Amino acid sequence: MKTNTTHKNNQSIANFAAIKTAIANNEEALLKELLADQAIPELEKKYLIDLADLSNNPAISQIIKDIPVER
Repeated sequence: MKTNTTHKNNQSIANFAAIKTAIANNEEALLKELLADQAIPELEKKYLIDLADLSNNPAISQIIKDIPVER
C-alpha cells in the first residue's frame, strides 16, 4: 500500500512540474492536456495563477483560473 501511495505522489509531483513548465513556455495546448478534468488544491491554484500572470499571456491565465478547486 505504501508503494502505491508513493507512486501516486511521484506522479502528482511530476504532473505539477509539467504544468509549471507548460505555463513558463506558454504552451496552451499542453497545459489544457495536463489539466484535463482535474481539480487541484486551492493553494496550488493560487500559485499557478501567480505564475501564469508572470507570463503575460491572458489565455494561459484564464486556463488556470478555470481549473476547479478540490473539495
